Amino acid sequence: MAGRRILITGVGSWLGSEVARRLEADPEVEYLAGIDTRPPRARLERTDLMDADIRNPVITKLIAQAEVDTVVHNRIIRQPGNGLSPQQAHDINVIGSLQLLAACEQAKTVRTIIIRGSAGIYGSEPAAPQFFTEEMTRLYPLRTRFQRDVAEIENYFGAFARRHPHVTCMMLRYQPRIGPSGETQFTRYLSLPAVPTCLGFDPRLQFIDERDAIDALIAAIKRPVPGAVNVANPGTIGLTRLLRMAGKVTVPIPHPLFGTASGIGKRLGLFSFSPDFRRLLQHGRAVDITRLVEEVGYTPRRTTVEAVADYVATLEGRRLVPSVRRAVVA
Repeated sequence: MAGRRILITGVGSWLGSEVARRLEADPEVEYLAGIDTRPPRARLERTDLMDADIRNPVITKLIAQAEVDTVVHNRIIRQPGNGLSPQQAHDINVIGSLQLLAACEQAKTVRTIIIRGSAGIYGSEPAAPQFFTEEMTRLYPLRTRFQRDVAEIENYFGAFARRHPHVTCMMLRYQPRIGPSGETQFTRYLSLPAVPTCLGFDPRLQFIDERDAIDALIAAIKRPVPGAVNVANPGTIGLTRLLRMAGKVTVPIPHPLFGTASGIGKRLGLFSFSPDFRRLLQHGRAVDITRLVEEVGYTPRRTTVEAVADYVATLEGRRLVPSVRRAVVA
């Protein structure tokens, strides 16, 4: 029987590169392709690298020629930066996803589409449920541009799934990733010499350890299920406890001034956090991972508290468990 033929968008990201590296070692994968405008961050030996922007109609031809059965969409921008304006990030997120769907529609071989989306679609709300389940996306208004982008992407993929019932469309809603290898807003936040907090708020936070983030995506590729699936480590941790574990000095800021302080920090070049991240630091968010465990068959190796403790130990040079091999820039 022929092996799997897989294409990954955003292969130049840390997670995209690591997933490709893992799939290269899988004997069940016959062919592997990666699309990005950036070089991969790991040394890839048998991945067919395609230098292309997913907004460019040329990807229709590339995907058709590759004859892949599985497309892993890993090119969703969480926060503008590195020369990308908010409008450019929106174009990559929405126009790029639309272009990718059009390419998949033209390709006759695609049977599975897996999107690495975001649990940010639920938002961060003061009266939120203890844990969001996958059907709770409409509980609250979409308050930020990124939330609206993610909702639009999910709507497009949902419509595609209804038109093409023979294609399994899976939306992985990732909580913020934590770990030493790939930079995220939260690792940048924890790298500050003094971290701003919102006075009077101690939100419950939930993460996905970087190794669990990779393993969960690999598990989804091997056993895709239709619809949305939350991806996170079980349990939560209060921001106050997290910062105490990390030994951070805090700067409490009154709630009405929290957004203003963030804007000043950005102008001074000290820090820049998205509106979604600022709301997360006030209200937190946690998701239920029953579908991930019971239907995808992946149980995270760590709890949220253990993931944070391991990350803190790494920063202090006393990691307790072996690390994933660091990405090597090609």
